[in-house]
Amino acid sequence: MISFNKAGCLILLFASLSLAAQSERPNVLFIAVDDLNNWVGFLDNHPGVKTPHMDQLAKQGMVFTNAYCSAPGCNASRSSLFTGLRPSSTGIYANGHDWRKMDTTKDVETLPDTLQAGGYKTARGGKLYHAHTLRESAYEGHLDPEPWDGYFPSRNLQLPPEVEPESWPVNTSRMFYQGRWDWSPLDIEDAEMGDAKVVSWAEAELSKTHEKPLFLGVGIYRPHWPWWTPQSYFDQHPLDGIEFLPEPVDDLDDLPEAGRKMVRSKWDDWILDKNLRSHAMQGYIASMTFADVMVGRLLRALENGPLADNTIIVLWSDHGYHIGQKHHWEKFALWEQTTNVPFIIVDPRNGKAGTRISQPVSLLDLYPTIADLCGLEAPEHLEGKSLLPLLRNPELETNRGVITTQGLKNHAVRSAHWRYIRYADGSEELYDHRNDPQEFTNLAGNGEFDFVKRYLASMLPLRNVKPPARGAD
Repeated sequence: MISFNKAGCLILLFASLSLAAQSERPNVLFIAVDDLNNWVGFLDNHPGVKTPHMDQLAKQGMVFTNAYCSAPGCNASRSSLFTGLRPSSTGIYANGHDWRKMDTTKDVETLPDTLQAGGYKTARGGKLYHAHTLRESAYEGHLDPEPWDGYFPSRNLQLPPEVEPESWPVNTSRMFYQGRWDWSPLDIEDAEMGDAKVVSWAEAELSKTHEKPLFLGVGIYRPHWPWWTPQSYFDQHPLDGIEFLPEPVDDLDDLPEAGRKMVRSKWDDWILDKNLRSHAMQGYIASMTFADVMVGRLLRALENGPLADNTIIVLWSDHGYHIGQKHHWEKFALWEQTTNVPFIIVDPRNGKAGTRISQPVSLLDLYPTIADLCGLEAPEHLEGKSLLPLLRNPELETNRGVITTQGLKNHAVRSAHWRYIRYADGSEELYDHRNDPQEFTNLAGNGEFDFVKRYLASMLPLRNVKPPARGAD
């Protein structure tokens, strides 16, 4: 029989061992950048874009050059990442589909749930779940406040107040998101921007020690519209230096009707009629550079703080973005420009700095990967795959195709060399990325490639849950 004193000592010993195990677990700096497409410098997809801090981060970690969102829209992508479930498994396809109220997801264990239950302090600031600035009520968005121990700006808000010009829209029309799809330089300092306030809060979290390992989620809103950004960032991208890569004028001619319906041609017609394409791109890439400076501040705070030696860094974007490519603007489509995202993991324990991994991966893989890297047991419902094997062996060939979904039964499969799109009506697109990285030539009608289509079609989701009757935002 163990005496009370001995039992008490054993309890204290086990408690101290548990605390020691927790303290050895890595912290995680989890950076989400909204609407950031694959033009970042380290992916080398577009000339003239300035993202030096993210480029430096890429040199420190593992870059997944073929990373893809599970849906090309804020809510469907982010809810998929946090729940670990495909949009086709949940029925969450649109921004208005509130995952907290849907039977498929309302009780599911999410990523912060797993971390919090595993002994992590979870803290979040800025846009991690879906939210936007079109109206004040949307600053909360589809926020799940329960699994977070710390937060900014408050428990029930994701976004701090937006900075606005005195009168807007400045350069566009009320036709587009009531005028908030707009761009303009602002005569303000960085500190006045909502993102800068989020980053200031995060810097404070990174400057102190914590009793538990820290999972710090930081959502940077730019380059999401409106592209209202301090003047200095526009100055870095003068109009006479803006470049558009060449595209065939008949690029849409070989698309099926379902593909053409996804093109926001009225937006591009308006932009072209006003001769504003270069101006709009200037606004977008100015906001990219501003977001990069915010990332740089986070990295500097981590480097100068007490958590520097035991922190994993993850940087990702929720989806890509078109700036007139394929006559299209924004997202909500299934091509490379809309689905390929910047994605970096820095974990000195796993992988070699500066390594580039070309195997296709999904943002759906983040949940099981973080669980693995943090020594936590992942829940059984997850539909992504842990990327730990690729971090440890970047040459590993997975023979995998990853899925992106835009609406019910509209899917793209991206393998190492191919993109295959099948729409709900059965129509198709097929692109060979070895010879056509810009996806100008649809090969789906060429019988020579029927075997490729059959192989990629075998990877399509078998389950396609219908969306709720209402809820597009």
